[in-house]
Amino acid sequence: MVSEAGADEKHAVAPLPAEAWAEVPAAVADLGGTVVEQTDDYIAAEFKSRIFRFTDDVEFRLADDAVHVRSASRIGYSDMGVNRKRVEALRAALAGE
Repeated sequence: MVSEAGADEKHAVAPLPAEAWAEVPAAVADLGGTVVEQTDDYIAAEFKSRIFRFTDDVEFRLADDAVHVRSASRIGYSDMGVNRKRVEALRAALAGE
């Protein structure tokens, strides 16, 4: 899943609101992820799949008007929609839902 321009329709997601930036690390932790790198405008996080413990990478980039997000599995081609669901769960958590 990618929110940056140029993503194909199948993998495109809307960016997160820029106001959510400060809350991203806590939302990642609340959903079971681990922040592995953080700078003023970049956050890298990892999530492990429940059964096989595969690692998925989620990256966030702060832009002027949004937080761009990229979520991808390290192994395999299909993730059965897990990365899209994760991005939407992060969106909901950051919206206070």
